[in-house]
Amino acid sequence: MPAQEGRTPPLVSLLAGGVAGGVEAIATYPFEFAKTRVQLRTQSGASSTKNPFLVVGQVFRKEGIRALYKGCSTLVVGSIAKDGVRFLSFDAIKKTLADPETGTWSPLRNLFAGMCTGVVASTFAVTPTERVKTALIDDARTAKRFRSPLHAVRIIYQEYGFLGMYHGYAGTTLKQAGATAFRLGTYNILKDYEQYRDIKQTTATNFANGAVAGTVTTYATQPFDTIKTRSQGAKGATTVNAFRSILADDGIRGFWRGTTMRLGRTVFSGGILFTVYEQVAALLKPVLR
Repeated sequence: MPAQEGRTPPLVSLLAGGVAGGVEAIATYPFEFAKTRVQLRTQSGASSTKNPFLVVGQVFRKEGIRALYKGCSTLVVGSIAKDGVRFLSFDAIKKTLADPETGTWSPLRNLFAGMCTGVVASTFAVTPTERVKTALIDDARTAKRFRSPLHAVRIIYQEYGFLGMYHGYAGTTLKQAGATAFRLGTYNILKDYEQYRDIKQTTATNFANGAVAGTVTTYATQPFDTIKTRSQGAKGATTVNAFRSILADDGIRGFWRGTTMRLGRTVFSGGILFTVYEQVAALLKPVLR
């Protein structure tokens, strides 16, 4: 994934990415929970409160701390799979796109590699797990039909078939392609620049680079995230219907609902993700060469 001293073995990319994804998901889940609640509709059709901090406070008072982690296990499993696949495929794609003469990557090649990686991750990991996570969060505030992630999967399959797990695929894939392009692309551009300037790569540098990459990613891809969330509620919706409902409820600004909490999460998650990845990869490289 990020450029390291020498090439990173595929197994190291897979394992380090999986560990980093799991740690990041657990550490930042309350941000994700609040962001998702803000983006979902109430049963009457009107959106819920726009203040994510009020959402956290209300849920904590009424349902307790455990409610803030509703759907967390699904996200953790999805993040382990997503980031394992993402780091592994990014390394492979980036290697393919390297300049044949110099073996280096331009900023555009970095972004394109990230975009391709996002499509792979969305197809094989992100869309199904995000569908279950979002349905669990939505169901917990309405019908309360789902007893567990596995029960949610069973109900979704019974009611919508296999494709029900892929509600919101278009929005998720657009978000993942854009997010991965901007996050991995920005991180690698910053890291390449720092290496060119002989700036030492430390935990603080890795965290700062990841945080900057997360900020760029959030503002660039928030509309796709909002559409994805609406599509993946407990009842599900098509991407077109989700788009129309957001526009009808809140206008153009509605596509940036949940930005505050997602920004909080992506700044921290970007820092945590890349820092943990670099540290785990450094530990595994001598063992799994």
